Amino acid sequence: MTVLVTGSRGRVGSTLLTLLHDRGVPVRAASAGPAGLVLPAGVAAVRCDLRDPATFPAALDGVDSVFLYAEPSHAEAFAAEARAAGVRHVVLLSSSAVLSPDAEANPIGASHLAAERALAAAAAGGAFDVTFLRPGAFATNALQWAPAITSTGVVDLPHPEAVGDPIHEEDVAEVAYAALTDDRLRGSTLVLTGPEALTFTEQLEVLGRVTGRGITVRPVPPEEWKASVAQYVPAEFADALLDHWSACTTGPVALTRTVEEVTGRPARTFARWAADHADAFTG
Repeated sequence: MTVLVTGSRGRVGSTLLTLLHDRGVPVRAASAGPAGLVLPAGVAAVRCDLRDPATFPAALDGVDSVFLYAEPSHAEAFAAEARAAGVRHVVLLSSSAVLSPDAEANPIGASHLAAERALAAAAAGGAFDVTFLRPGAFATNALQWAPAITSTGVVDLPHPEAVGDPIHEEDVAEVAYAALTDDRLRGSTLVLTGPEALTFTEQLEVLGRVTGRGITVRPVPPEEWKASVAQYVPAEFADALLDHWSACTTGPVALTRTVEEVTGRPARTFARWAADHADAFTG
């Protein structure tokens, strides 16, 4: 079995690639820009740009299974090329945003939903099996606060009491590894969360304790926050995030035990994630 890992430069993809290699599973690293990838000895890199179907055939040649990021623009073309290459299993990194009642109207949910539907249609036609991973909030989202923490110690938040379920990227990678190597999980849908529900304020308190830094939360109006990130976040995505965070201030977060059920050990806490990434917040 050869596994193609797309997004090998990303935190989940790179962790998964190392897991597969260290455990003796033949793996190929794929990236839109493979030059400069730091890979384990013996692991080949290939260009696979999920927005460029011309890169699909070479990347998929000789591949049995794929770990795929949810890029919807050419998901149908990718599914067709995967079928032509004889791929038997695709594990899609989707999002729990697809479970939202307004998923089709939300740009975050809609993009993941489109990728899911393209692969589900191929699976229904007998092309290959598909396993969907639907994580909630990535703990790595906290890295967006690092510049403010290291420069001023003040973090501007439009909804500081929004509650999330931050999951460590290593837990997502370990579930992906299990999905790729354990036939019992083929074709399943796995909703992943961290082990605890924390507000943004609570996450920053954890970061302060772990790093020894004083961190102040400054509530700001949503429009002020949106303007501050306009250079990096398209307006429609900023609006979707603001709506999501606003909704998360009024209701509980449903946590799952999927990580523990799949891997046999509890999901890593946000404090563990903060310790693992403390260097990013200490300058």
